[in-house]
Amino acid sequence: MTDETTAADAPAAVTPSPTDPLWVERTGTRTYRGHTARGASVEIGPASEGAVFTPGELLKIALAACAGMASDTKFSRVLGDDYEATIRVEDAKDMADDRYPVLTEKFEIDLSELDDKTREKTLLLAQRSIDRACTVGRTLKAGAEVPPAQFAPPA
Repeated sequence: MTDETTAADAPAAVTPSPTDPLWVERTGTRTYRGHTARGASVEIGPASEGAVFTPGELLKIALAACAGMASDTKFSRVLGDDYEATIRVEDAKDMADDRYPVLTEKFEIDLSELDDKTREKTLLLAQRSIDRACTVGRTLKAGAEVPPAQFAPPA
């Protein structure tokens, strides 16, 4: 920093977090299998291939799961560890632009046993947890940079 700049003027530092390697391998025409180094896998391809996830579906599922995981402690504290929840992200794709302009997390969760004050507080705290701790949602809202793909021969 120079004498004319302050810490507030400096760009925010990005601190990378440790991650397990992720990769996809081609299994056929427009079909892939995604992998984690922990041994998980998922089949990916166009909807016409049947029992596969499309990349857009994986994006929606990642957002829904992230919101659920981020809010889990808040809900379980009030509803108990065995509460049931389904989180849907069903917004339509803009086919002309080939993107999802809106991604709405819709929780299906029974809060009928809670009084109004407890329900409002629980929902407020759950949303705060999602806003603070859902990496997928935070990444989408921030408009993550996606640089051009890199191409290299196999190692």
